[in-house]
Amino acid sequence: ADDAAIAKALHKPTNMHNYTTLLVRQQPGQPRIARFTLNRPERLNAISEDMPAEIRAAVQWAESNAEVHVIVLDGAGRSFCAGYDLQDFGSGRVDHPCQQERQPWDPMADYSEMKRYTDDFMSLWRCRKPTIAMVHGHAVAGGSDIALCCDLLVMAADAKIGYMPTRVWGCPTTAMWTQRLGPARAKQLMFTGDVINGAQAADWGLANLVVPATELEAATLKLAERIAGVPSSHLAMHKLVVNQAMLTMGLEQTQMFATIFDGITRHNPEGLWFRRYAQVEGHKAAVRWRDSGRPIPEGDDARTRIAELEAQLRERDRGAA
Repeated sequence: ADDAAIAKALHKPTNMHNYTTLLVRQQPGQPRIARFTLNRPERLNAISEDMPAEIRAAVQWAESNAEVHVIVLDGAGRSFCAGYDLQDFGSGRVDHPCQQERQPWDPMADYSEMKRYTDDFMSLWRCRKPTIAMVHGHAVAGGSDIALCCDLLVMAADAKIGYMPTRVWGCPTTAMWTQRLGPARAKQLMFTGDVINGAQAADWGLANLVVPATELEAATLKLAERIAGVPSSHLAMHKLVVNQAMLTMGLEQTQMFATIFDGITRHNPEGLWFRRYAQVEGHKAAVRWRDSGRPIPEGDDARTRIAELEAQLRERDRGAA
């Protein structure tokens, strides 16, 4: 209780549970609003192994709390979420179901793990209580999955959202772009890997509300307070109606394909080249190549480059021994 009082006095959020990647609390003075904050600011809130399950656990807590009517999700520090942590998942050399070093790779092992992450993010969508993503900085790659699993999107005008790994090494597993933007604009973003700012997101109908960064929290909380005055049973029914329409349009089936395809993009020749390039040159260099518009090596060209990069890794390992 003393720690909570000190934190409140310093205007710092208190963490109601033992999360390592989130801050979870009720809004001071407005307990109908739950606040979730992605809390890895030193890594731009990049997604770690623990974050997806902690998001689901936080949602379960909010669902079980009768006071809570609406959830606001934001990010600590300079960004909402920079996607999966490429220090772990890209340039790292650990064998993981989603980054398999053993060949031939097992597609269903990848699917099982990545589908769990997707379902964890989708807990924000399945939750009976409305969820609002409050986005500043960047919500990109897997971070855009998290944001778009929320029911509503409030962005700073200068914030960026998109899925750059569609250029190589990724397919958005939540499949929310088509649902939120329609097929033509979803295809544009997925074919290019481009990001859009808050103003364009509002123009395209992706963001519900866009304001200057200095007004982002106030505007988001004003919306949340408006929602919080509605009986929770009514909110749940309205959300179920809209969600059912999305399910009828095939959301779950599309997510299954997208999650399988995501695994393929990370283990086919192009995806393995990206991983090996990141392991040799560093993930920042790999991302610069990916996002520059420079052609991505593919097919036999990718296979040749993979062999060269793997030879460099073996030489490096021998030198380190």
